Amino acid sequence: MNILPVHQILQMAFCNPPTLVPSLSSFPLQFQFNFNRNLIRPRFPTITMATKTDDNDNPTKFVTFLGKGGSGKTFSAVFAAQHYASAGLKTCLVIHSQDPTADYILNSKIVTTPVTCNDNLSAVRLETTKMILEPLSKMKQADARLNLTQGVLEGVVGEELGVLPGMDTIFSALELEKLVGFLRKKTTKSNPKYNFDVIVYDGLSTEETIRLIGATGKSRLYLKYLRLLAEKTDFGRLAGPSLLRLADESLNAGTISSGYNGQLSGEIWDKLEQTLEKGSSFVTNPELFGCYLVMNLNDPLSLNSALRYWGCAVQAGALVSGAFGIAHSSYDQKHLETAKITFSPLPFAPFTPVSFSSPLNWEDIIHNGHFTDAQDLLTASKSGSSEHMQSVTFDPVNKSVTLFMPGFDKTEIKLYQYRGGSELLIEAGDQRRVVFLPSQIQGKVGGAKFVDRKLIITMRS
Repeated sequence: MNILPVHQILQMAFCNPPTLVPSLSSFPLQFQFNFNRNLIRPRFPTITMATKTDDNDNPTKFVTFLGKGGSGKTFSAVFAAQHYASAGLKTCLVIHSQDPTADYILNSKIVTTPVTCNDNLSAVRLETTKMILEPLSKMKQADARLNLTQGVLEGVVGEELGVLPGMDTIFSALELEKLVGFLRKKTTKSNPKYNFDVIVYDGLSTEETIRLIGATGKSRLYLKYLRLLAEKTDFGRLAGPSLLRLADESLNAGTISSGYNGQLSGEIWDKLEQTLEKGSSFVTNPELFGCYLVMNLNDPLSLNSALRYWGCAVQAGALVSGAFGIAHSSYDQKHLETAKITFSPLPFAPFTPVSFSSPLNWEDIIHNGHFTDAQDLLTASKSGSSEHMQSVTFDPVNKSVTLFMPGFDKTEIKLYQYRGGSELLIEAGDQRRVVFLPSQIQGKVGGAKFVDRKLIITMRS
């Protein structure tokens, strides 16, 4: 690998660090260039939300929350679910944790099958030990038709299998796909229990949720290399078609008719790419995807964490819709103003303090008028000013690229260049993001500076 460190010859300027994040202005940005790799080029088509009708195949909106543990994510999720349900939308609160907090806040026992809590509101708890069984059963059914393992798979007892690291995210993604349909058109005629207008998800942790959000975009590069192995190697040409058919049969059996039957392997790979492309575009459409930051207004560490998660979500390819401030007791107005400034230009709404000493009266909470700002934010279809919220902007006149990167300081950002100056790879917050440059500004990096949470890169021919 031919890597040339560039930070020795570039002088980077760092000004106006984001509020509440320590400034380490004495360190330069780190840049490395590699011209020997080819990255997959993602495309992000626009998806529009259908007008509400009686059609069961209307798009389902997915809503989730990011924040430090103890900041109020679970309360925010329950509040959002109650709000959407009270607005007449069929809503399902999905909890992926053994923490009983949601049960207490919701005043309902949440189990592994959807439970009706009140009008328009259901709740379900995801448990990976249970979620393993259905995909395994489908694989067995597919294998019985295709006879690939000659009966070996049939002998696997799913109830014996434990949960390994990484399985939680994988199987929760499969379950959420059935509920939301962000990869394929959702079909509810044979699965009426998945017919919801809104899914509110409270995940295992914010880090896992961010991984889940960025999974489809990141998977496309892996898919590219898997396809090369399948098409360019003897083993791949031998085993690839059978494995593809098994995967397709397993994913589609009993839920949706396969679109790949009778197609060549190349066509199947193309369909998989289009499927992941749809998932990547889903998290950038505010009418289908709502991602909100949550913080404790009395805790500066909670604000710092939310700011960091904002940057990580942007790096994962998601559009963040707004931010909520929660106080477990009375708070100084200065704390609220500081939070609003810190998270500008995101829409910001505070929660009125709620006492958990007794079961919550949700009818009163939703209709007493004290949470109007929070409800308006959840209802809003837009997520701030598009002029300020775009994560990448190009300036052909000045041959520059501006990357919006809240929550990071310049010492944490690395920039790699690929394919002779047509692509940039930005690494920060344990996330990597590929930016493809328009032909007018392609070239080598000539300089960079960090101003007001934006990394401005100047290109030269």
